Amino acid sequence: MRTASFDGVLDAARQIRPAAVRTPLIEHPALNARLGGRVLLKCETFQVAGAFKFRGAYNRISRLTDEEKARGVVAFSSGNHAQGVAAAAALVGTRATIVMPADSPAIKVAGVRHFGGDVRLYDRWTESREAIGAQLAEERNAVLVPPFDDSFIIEGQGTTALELLEQADGLIDQLVCCCSGGGLMAGINLVLEARSPATDSWAVEPEAFDDTARSLAAGERVGHPPAAPSICDALQTPVPGELTFPINQRVLKGALAISDLEAAAAVRYAFRTLKLVVEPGGAAALAAVLAGKIETRGRTTAVILSGGNVDPELFSAMIADRITGAPA
Repeated sequence: MRTASFDGVLDAARQIRPAAVRTPLIEHPALNARLGGRVLLKCETFQVAGAFKFRGAYNRISRLTDEEKARGVVAFSSGNHAQGVAAAAALVGTRATIVMPADSPAIKVAGVRHFGGDVRLYDRWTESREAIGAQLAEERNAVLVPPFDDSFIIEGQGTTALELLEQADGLIDQLVCCCSGGGLMAGINLVLEARSPATDSWAVEPEAFDDTARSLAAGERVGHPPAAPSICDALQTPVPGELTFPINQRVLKGALAISDLEAAAAVRYAFRTLKLVVEPGGAAALAAVLAGKIETRGRTTAVILSGGNVDPELFSAMIADRITGAPA
């Protein structure tokens, strides 16, 4: 199995350059004043298909041979990888079938279909997306494109940090990023390890889906107890990736947990103050710094806003503060 590397991230940057957006790194005086330091926001909400996932998907799918393109691709995802795969497949001229939870936000399902992808819905609580994806890939002789446990996917996601370091004007003391299966976090950590080893790296998870924190504590990959769904639909992976966790275990300073109420508060703050549309999972890192999970005073903190594909009704409830008990 090919191992993800920093050199692979550099190669991925060259590979995706014709197709991916070089997303902005922004700074807002109100956020700096609130947190007592510099906060740099990497806005992957502006990426193709509205999330960082396009980077890894295009890095993988654009490398298919003509014979593989003729067979098509299969992926499984709660939504952002699904859209990234569908968009990348459309650009390279191959067919994409995506296995998605039946409770995926409608906007994400519609996004896949917009890019020409076929959707196969499943029950995330009683069925295995991995098993369904593997079966479809076998039946169709298609190429399986996993959401995070693939070296090309990891390296593609790592280009986020390459850009960030090029755009930042000076040392970044700490970087905070959402974490599910760990593909984005692992790609970022490969870059920090090589280019900015003094930067502390922090993962952020929903409090009931804290498998990365549990795995770091245990020293091995472990899952979390069964939990009710989170509004952070993109961050509900049951266990860290086989390829991603060793990288994250080596580099991470730690893993932080946020509540759904804190995620909603971050979405609301991003809209009201920063004038940005961010989905709950995509706002997880912002939620952690706004809730004071780590010290930001006198420090430069990079925050990844990983996606903006949010259900309109949920978004309306969050920005109008109709999520019961959400903090101000």
